[in-house]
Amino acid sequence: MADKVIENNQVMIIGEIVGDFIYSHEVFGEGFYMVDVSVNRLSDSADRIPLMISERLIDVKGDNTGKIIQASGQFRSYNRHEEKKNRLVLSVFVREIEFLEEITDSMKTNQIYLDGYICKVPVYRKTPLGREIADLLLAVNRPYGKSDYIPCICWGRNARYASTFEVGGHTQVWGRIQSREYMKRINDEEVEKRIAFEVSVSKLEYAEN
Repeated sequence: MADKVIENNQVMIIGEIVGDFIYSHEVFGEGFYMVDVSVNRLSDSADRIPLMISERLIDVKGDNTGKIIQASGQFRSYNRHEEKKNRLVLSVFVREIEFLEEITDSMKTNQIYLDGYICKVPVYRKTPLGREIADLLLAVNRPYGKSDYIPCICWGRNARYASTFEVGGHTQVWGRIQSREYMKRINDEEVEKRIAFEVSVSKLEYAEN
């Protein structure tokens, strides 16, 4: 049952560890840590993707900064309560990890597949330059009655198609995880730089059931 459900949320990334492992929580004596990985895009930029990794998969106390890893698992979410409201926090929950010597041009460094359900009305818009964009929020079921809520962004023809999707519609998406910096106004005098994460969709399919 669990393996079947896990098939609906698959991530594989290859990148460079940046920063230290930070303790997150413990489950039945197993410690979990957060660490960021820099994943190159086809352009000169890179995405900084947070991973949640068990201490049983890697030496979290060692010097891992700058090492190249291949990690596979699921893209997960949870709600963190702050500033009198909930904030959606996303990370890759790692199930398998291995170190690599280098990243070659032939490697696919950032892949995600999700099979879930539309849980809010898609938001379709155009940029000032006329580029079409649609935002989706996909609920992806986990074992034991839980779900992850994953924001997805579509472009061009995919955006027009996604704008017709209805809440509850069964949807599959393929793409990559991307990070995006934005400025969050805390109060009248304070602005804070934050990073949002979403799935940039390259392909999607829709079925009403």
